[in-house]
Amino acid sequence: MKSKDEANKVTRPAILVEDIYFNWPNGSQVLRSCSLEVPKGQFWMLLGNNGSGKSTLLRLLARILSPRSGTIHFQGQVGFVFQNPDHQLVMPTVGADVAFGLVAERLSQVQIRNRVEDSLSAVNLLELQRRPIYALSGGQKQRVAIAGAIARNCDILLLDEPTALLDPDSQLDLVTQVQSLVKNRGITALWVTHRLSELDYSDGAFLLDKGQVVAQGRPELLKQRLIKDSS
Repeated sequence: MKSKDEANKVTRPAILVEDIYFNWPNGSQVLRSCSLEVPKGQFWMLLGNNGSGKSTLLRLLARILSPRSGTIHFQGQVGFVFQNPDHQLVMPTVGADVAFGLVAERLSQVQIRNRVEDSLSAVNLLELQRRPIYALSGGQKQRVAIAGAIARNCDILLLDEPTALLDPDSQLDLVTQVQSLVKNRGITALWVTHRLSELDYSDGAFLLDKGQVVAQGRPELLKQRLIKDSS
């Protein structure tokens, strides 16, 4: 029988944001009383107009920025995927880039090799392990960035409009890849997007407006609302 603490840990959300406020140094307010919860092992999306605070919120979650007030809690290790993968891929080849993030863990060469191969297999890139980064497509680069997070035993993936620079086929490939990781590996994902079509692959969605979550829930209902509002 599970203890009370163990039971609470199971039911707690993977991401919990409570009453976040954030201002830029010039005083411009981006987020105000912003709160959300992402259940463990689910794929949620964050939508909103330009300037609504989506990317800022994700950077707060990734600890790239710090909130003026409010709290952020995680259940597990967090990985971040930028909109442009060239901003985070730093090594010359696919395998070397995935291994780069493991240096601080002081693993043996065998352990590093196993982690790299496992994470690349998870994103269907194992055969490209020795491929130069410059020879990859945009979608493949995004999958390498995701593999790097998996190699570091990431429990939570934060993705900032990862399909914004991709062609339609690569967009579909990436969103289904993340959906598969959530289902098969128990990873929790929060994906920023402006594409309503991507909602079809998520478990739920948040709508951000003027720095606050103004709607959340089942993706099909949120999609219908947004289509209705734009008509």
